Amino acid sequence: MAHIENILVKPLITEKSATATDKYNRYGFVVELKANKYQIKEAVERLYDVKVLSVKTSITAGKLKRAGKALKKSSKVKKAYIQLGEGQKIEFFKGI
Repeated sequence: MAHIENILVKPLITEKSATATDKYNRYGFVVELKANKYQIKEAVERLYDVKVLSVKTSITAGKLKRAGKALKKSSKVKKAYIQLGEGQKIEFFKGI
């Protein structure tokens, strides 16, 4: 089992995730590839002191990129979408 600090890699800050946050109180994170939903839920609840209602995950496959004549493949990424309870929120940028 990985440490809680290593499960969440970074938050997803995109237009799509900002819209989901406003409408459904749902936040996105890039997470460790081997982390399961229970570990992700525990990590978010401990690090941000919130109550998680549901966790949805998806794995995005790596893409082929051309670098000159060579083809290189980017690594795959696991994303987690966390839905929080009513009235709770996560502040990614405090004081900005």
